Amino acid sequence: MRRVQVAGTAAAAALVAGTAAALAVGAPAAVIAVAVVLVAALAAFWFVRNRVRAWTYTEREDDLIVARGVLVRRLSVVPYGRMQFVDVTAGPVERAFRLATVKLHTAAAASDARIPGLERDEAARLRNRLAALGEAKAAGL
Repeated sequence: MRRVQVAGTAAAAALVAGTAAALAVGAPAAVIAVAVVLVAALAAFWFVRNRVRAWTYTEREDDLIVARGVLVRRLSVVPYGRMQFVDVTAGPVERAFRLATVKLHTAAAASDARIPGLERDEAARLRNRLAALGEAKAAGL
């Protein structure tokens, strides 16, 4: 979904940059402007692709590990017993692609464990499993 947005934006930007450069300076400047925009678009496309692939999660016996980040890796470990509730959201674009985001809420204000881009069924399964594990672990405290 982000790839389509990046490709469309890059094509529009290349067209505008090429036209503006051709009108202002001439054809050689137009070619350079289009090339610069296309190189920037390829870099953005690479970053978006790797950003999506960088999200991972692992369900362990006592906690959930969420890792993310392309340039700077971030690792969040959320103990099941500390979870207050699990939220599943899906905006209009996510709904169009049958995706959802799972967000874990804990007592810690800085907790930002979320897992975007899950299929709806997987998000519902994960929500139910985490809620059950959270209740079981919290009862054992």
